[in-house]
Amino acid sequence: MSAQKEADVIVIGSGQAGVPLATRLAAAGKNVVLVERGHLGGTCVNVGCTPTKTLVASARAAHVARTSARLGVQTGEVKVDFAAVMSRKDAIVKRWRDGVEHHVDGAKENLETIIGHARFVDERVIEVNGKRHTAKQIVINVGARPAVPAVKGLPGVPYLTSSSLLELKELPKHLVILGAGYIACEMGQMFRRFGSEVTLVAPSARLLPREDEAVSEAMMAVFRAEGISLELTRKVAEIKRTEEGVELDIEGQSTAIHGTHLLVATGRVPNTGDLGCDDGKISVDGSAHIVVDESYETSTKGVFAVGDCIAGPQFTHVAWDDHRVLFETLMGRRARAHTDRLVPYTIFTDPQVAGVGLSERSAREEGRDIEVATMPFGNIARAIETDETAGVVKVILDRKTEQILGAFVVGVDAGELIHIFSVLMQAKGSARAIVDGEFVHPTFAEGMQSAVMKLGRYALS
Repeated sequence: MSAQKEADVIVIGSGQAGVPLATRLAAAGKNVVLVERGHLGGTCVNVGCTPTKTLVASARAAHVARTSARLGVQTGEVKVDFAAVMSRKDAIVKRWRDGVEHHVDGAKENLETIIGHARFVDERVIEVNGKRHTAKQIVINVGARPAVPAVKGLPGVPYLTSSSLLELKELPKHLVILGAGYIACEMGQMFRRFGSEVTLVAPSARLLPREDEAVSEAMMAVFRAEGISLELTRKVAEIKRTEEGVELDIEGQSTAIHGTHLLVATGRVPNTGDLGCDDGKISVDGSAHIVVDESYETSTKGVFAVGDCIAGPQFTHVAWDDHRVLFETLMGRRARAHTDRLVPYTIFTDPQVAGVGLSERSAREEGRDIEVATMPFGNIARAIETDETAGVVKVILDRKTEQILGAFVVGVDAGELIHIFSVLMQAKGSARAIVDGEFVHPTFAEGMQSAVMKLGRYALS
C-alpha cells in the first residue's frame, strides 16, 4: 500500500454539486481531489436531464407534426427516425460531458481528478485504485441509481431501467412500464410519441400519486387521449419471459399483460451500498440515505454529503443549490440551512407538470386556514389560440397572511410559469403582487394572474 496522500478537500462524485464545489474550492486556493468512477457530469449529464429532455424534444416534434391538422396545417405521414433521434441525444450528451471536462481542466492547478471507485476505509480516509487519500474535509456526492423492486421472476427477464433505456438501438413495439411516477410518465409518453404501444402498470389508483388529485386527473386524461394504456391498481404477482418479450401476471386477474420490452421505473436508491459507510463511521437511514445535519455534515466530523445520496427531493437544481450552501460552510462563512429552502419542480411530460410548496391536502393536514382556487388551463386566451388547452392551475392561499402556500400548474411551459409563484413565495410576498402586476397579453403567464384572481378576495367585482 502506497503512502497516504492528504488534500484540503476530497469530493467524491462529479454530479451537479460535486463539480462546481470542487472547481470553486480549487479557485479559492484549496488543494482539492475530485473522484469519479464513471463519466464526469453525474446523472444529469449522462443518464438524466440532458439525454431525456433531448429525447422529449424529439417526441414533442413528432406529436406536433402528427396533430398539426388541428391548426389547419396538413402534413404527410410522420415518420420517426429512431436511430437519428438517439444519435442526436448522444451528440448533445457528449457536448455537455466535454463541457464539464473542460470546466474541470480549467481548475487543474489546484484540482486533481481521479477516475476510480472511492471507498471509505477509515474516518476521513478513502481508497481509490489501491491508493489511500485523506483530507480535512470530504464531500460525498455519489448520487442515486434506478431501484429494482422485489418482484417474482424479474431477475430472469431482460428488463430496462431509465439508464439502459437510453441505449436502445431499435424502437420497442410495445413498452410495458412498471411505475406511475415522474420517470414512468416522461418515458411512457415519449415512447408512445415515437410510435411504441405503451402500457403503464402500477398499484396506485392514479398517475403521479404524490401529486395533487387535480394534477393527476389532468395528466391521466392527456395520457388516455394519446392512447397510453393505464393499468392502475394493479399489483404484479410474477413476470415471465416469453418469445415476444415479457408477460406480467396480475394478482386477482386471469388475464396477463404482454409486451416486447419492460421498463422498471419504480424510484431510485442512493449509491451508498459500496461506499464503505460503516468503515467511515458514516450513518445512513433505513433507505440507505446518508444522514446529515442542517450544514450537510454527517455523523463523522469533517465529512459532508449532498445531492441525491441524502434524503429529500432528488432534483438537479437541488444538488446544485446544495453546493452553493455547502461552499459557504467550507469557506468558513455563515450559510443558510438547506432545510429552509423552497423547492420548485417540473415533470417534463407534455403538458408539463410543475409545483412548489404545500398541496391542498398537506395544508389542511397542517391546520392552515386556506383558500383554494382552481382554473382549467384552457381558460387562458393564449392556450385557446395555440390549441394547447390541456391542464389545470391550482393555487393555495393563506387567508391571514395572503401568502401563497402552494401552486401547481399542468400546462404548456409549466416549468417556466411555476417561477412566478416560487420567487414570490421565497420572498414571502403577498399574492397581491401578482394581482397588481402588469402581465403581457396574450401570454400563458397572464393565466397565472387569472388563477390567483379566482380567489374570492381578488375577484373583480
